[in-house]
Amino acid sequence: MSGAGLLLASASPRRLELLAQIGVVPTAVTAPAIDETPARDELPRLYAQRIARAKAAACATPGSFVLAADTVVAVGRRILGKAEDETSARKCLALLSGRRHHVITCVVVQAPDGRTAERVVDSDVIFARLEQARIDAYLAGGEWHGKAGGYAIQGRAAAFVRSISGSYSGVVGLPLFETAQLLRGLGYKLP
Repeated sequence: MSGAGLLLASASPRRLELLAQIGVVPTAVTAPAIDETPARDELPRLYAQRIARAKAAACATPGSFVLAADTVVAVGRRILGKAEDETSARKCLALLSGRRHHVITCVVVQAPDGRTAERVVDSDVIFARLEQARIDAYLAGGEWHGKAGGYAIQGRAAAFVRSISGSYSGVVGLPLFETAQLLRGLGYKLP
């Protein structure tokens, strides 16, 4: 089984970069076409699990490992979606200003024989208070586009983070320690 390829069920360039940090290069990458709309009153952790599982199922390929993940930014029970326009990014940053929030990433790995394992990593992030001028400057840079919660911790938003407790790589989009454990546990040979 260790000679089987790895399909990454994600179009995220960040996840590819993170995997490369631990020497993992997927043999294929595909963006699963699934509906990522949260269900009414769905809790953030359950949402992340449901979406990661759906991505893995949608990309299941006989004879290959499949790696899928979903990252959710949440304030309490509220899920902050991917910012697709400046207005939504501004609302997210204003909400996160001076507050603690959770970044929850669920990772699902499916082995070629159909066995599946998953981990949920919940990291606490606390932002400094963000004056309007800081938010405006950040938005002008554009790195917020398509990011959960309207920010990229691996970019200029790192200057907003007062503290983080949990997995830095999980906040970026793929908790590497847990991902490596899941892959090894199902028989994938890591470099």
